[in-house]
Amino acid sequence: MPHLIGPDFIGIQVEDIEVARTFYTGVVGLQPARTSPPGAVVFDTKPVPFAVRTPVVNLRATDKLGWGIAIWFGCDDADALHDHLVNQGVEIEFAPKDGPFGRYFAFRDPFGYSITAHTVVKS
Repeated sequence: MPHLIGPDFIGIQVEDIEVARTFYTGVVGLQPARTSPPGAVVFDTKPVPFAVRTPVVNLRATDKLGWGIAIWFGCDDADALHDHLVNQGVEIEFAPKDGPFGRYFAFRDPFGYSITAHTVVKS
């Protein structure tokens, strides 16, 4: 029987691709991939690629983008990333705390998406 393997790509729709590129590269620290399709910026994230793209729906029709969807990024130090984002003026949804996947916290990107970052423990 065919089955899903797991996430293979994550993309969010944004109203301003350049603001998104600047935020995710300059503030959060992601690196753009070498190539991206028109209307999108793909980032060199592992193991799952992450991208921002121009909208295909009316984003102003809701006040909570991504409501009910969890987007988690691994990082090397959730506490240090939290402090960095605070210093950059990024809205923090909740401060770092311990959870089932290690230290984690959530922040809002410039478009209102909630992004969770957690410390990846290397085995």
